[in-house]
Amino acid sequence: MAFSTWLGLLAICCLGAMSPGPSLAMVLKHTLSGGRLHGVVCAWAHSIGIGVYALVTILGLAVVLEKSPIVFNGIAILGALYLAWMGFQALNSKGGMEQKLQAGVPASLLEAARDGLAISLFNPKILLFFLALFSQFVLAAETMAGQTVIVLTPLVVDGLWYTLIAVVLSHGPILNRLRNKAALIDKLSGVVLILLAVRVLINLF
Repeated sequence: MAFSTWLGLLAICCLGAMSPGPSLAMVLKHTLSGGRLHGVVCAWAHSIGIGVYALVTILGLAVVLEKSPIVFNGIAILGALYLAWMGFQALNSKGGMEQKLQAGVPASLLEAARDGLAISLFNPKILLFFLALFSQFVLAAETMAGQTVIVLTPLVVDGLWYTLIAVVLSHGPILNRLRNKAALIDKLSGVVLILLAVRVLINLF
């Protein structure tokens, strides 16, 4: 895989992880209620779920590409349209994290891991996101090494980002800063997603 291609994947994975949503709310909840370790455990359990989705998606798309390039192109087009739709949705978002940042009663580490894994595995939007995103990168993953890089990138980025959130939050209150930046992150994510969708369509046609 070309380094420039990987940088594109890295950028969209970073923005995807940083975008406020239920996953961030879950990590924040366990960090605020249980402490740093709870937040870190929740973060990496969540990243394992992300890795599972990434692995299933990249292997499935590779099989489709080999068996039926026409079907693969159809998936790529639908994926591009979905990326564009997510981009416009993100541009219209106002962040809205106030009601998602409520810290509940402290849970056990096992419960923190369970919640982190569940919030990723049972979110169908993540699968749709990977189908849309990986349809343009699967061509660059012709080898096992390339597929491994594509799977590990979102897993590691996700784990590191939410670990950073847990560590920073455990040192002091920065929720107001997160709330203030939520809309900006959404806007930036929206622009990148739309540009990525355009790139996919240009490469196909």
